[in-house]
Amino acid sequence: MTKAPRAWQRMISGRRLDLLDPSPLDVELSDIAHGLARVARWNGQTSGNHAFSVAQHCIVVEEIFRRFNDATPDDCMMALLHDAPEYVIGDMISPFKAVVGGGYKTVEKRLEAAIHLRFGLQPHPSRELKDNIKKADTIAAYFEATCLAGFTPAEAQKFFGQPRGISKDMLMIDPLPALEAQRLYSERFEAIETMRKGTKP
Repeated sequence: MTKAPRAWQRMISGRRLDLLDPSPLDVELSDIAHGLARVARWNGQTSGNHAFSVAQHCIVVEEIFRRFNDATPDDCMMALLHDAPEYVIGDMISPFKAVVGGGYKTVEKRLEAAIHLRFGLQPHPSRELKDNIKKADTIAAYFEATCLAGFTPAEAQKFFGQPRGISKDMLMIDPLPALEAQRLYSERFEAIETMRKGTKP
């Protein structure tokens, strides 16, 4: 029986990551922050001088998640990393993910596990935690859709629901340059990491 060919991706750090069989040892925060800051949400179909990056989206989602949950530092880290696999496989809109099917999800789950293990987390969030992160993600998507992607409030409400208890003025929605998004993502990671270390005996 022949083994599946390896799908190596060379990282900016010099690491080589096997996308089909990723090792936690080949995961670096610098690569995640660099990659996510250069992946555009909404396939780049947003207003502004810069793309709204996945890195910035993850910062916004983690902020929303904290506002609505009594979250531990580990929970916050998983929220910040919820789209981290996209640093190598890119962002794909949900309808296209459905067309691609299980193969994409399998790769995404393997990458998620490798990333989480690299940073001392459980391979995957619990169902409850995943649902709570998804709620924050959906709220972020509503504001991204209405502020950046040309959706009317009625259209966005149809797809994402109507957020309550939060407004766009409370969030960092204006698209940032890639280097700024990369810096802020890394800084938020380090802040959460410091909190995690402070909660451990």
